[in-house]
Amino acid sequence: MTETSISRFPVRPSAQLPADLAERYADVAERSGFLPNIFAALAWRPEEARAFFAMHDTLMDKETPGLSKADRELIVVATSAANDCLYCVIAHGAVARIRTRDPYLADQVAIDWRKAPLSPRMHAVLTVATRLAADPAAVTQHDLAVLTDHGLTEDDVWDVGMITSFFALSNRLAHFVALAPNPEFFLMGRLPRTDAVSDEPAPEEHGSHVAS
Repeated sequence: MTETSISRFPVRPSAQLPADLAERYADVAERSGFLPNIFAALAWRPEEARAFFAMHDTLMDKETPGLSKADRELIVVATSAANDCLYCVIAHGAVARIRTRDPYLADQVAIDWRKAPLSPRMHAVLTVATRLAADPAAVTQHDLAVLTDHGLTEDDVWDVGMITSFFALSNRLAHFVALAPNPEFFLMGRLPRTDAVSDEPAPEEHGSHVAS
């Protein structure tokens, strides 16, 4: 994919990036083996790119007893599928395959998470997350109580809402700019690791990790 086809909006050449973003983008490209298109698409608005990736990393690059990094990626996959976001489903599906160490689960979650082999806890999480993504006014206090009944802390419950809401923004932006997934995403986590492409995603792969 050429830079001119990445977005409906201008794409700033890498040589024109502010120093801090240039360093981050170079690091992502080196670790992932490619630069996810979301980085290129946001490059023309540096302040927004910084804010976007900071929020992404805050939400996605942590582990809690109730939500692992893999769980967080599956929330993104399920809710992005509910929002018909090709970029985020493909990009975060790739990260989810790596973080779950399962080459099949992300695809199952994207197509129909209700039938995916998930724990009762994660079924509860995705029930609430996809409801928030598709019909936010339908989410009730009872939904939140169900999550705490499954062992999530109040912070974990907040994270479910924040991840879903942040990626609703990402989903809509990807639709708006016609963002297409990098070809590299399609094979990540499906084949043995090679020297060319690291199995450890770089920040948004869609989003900061390689994702959206």
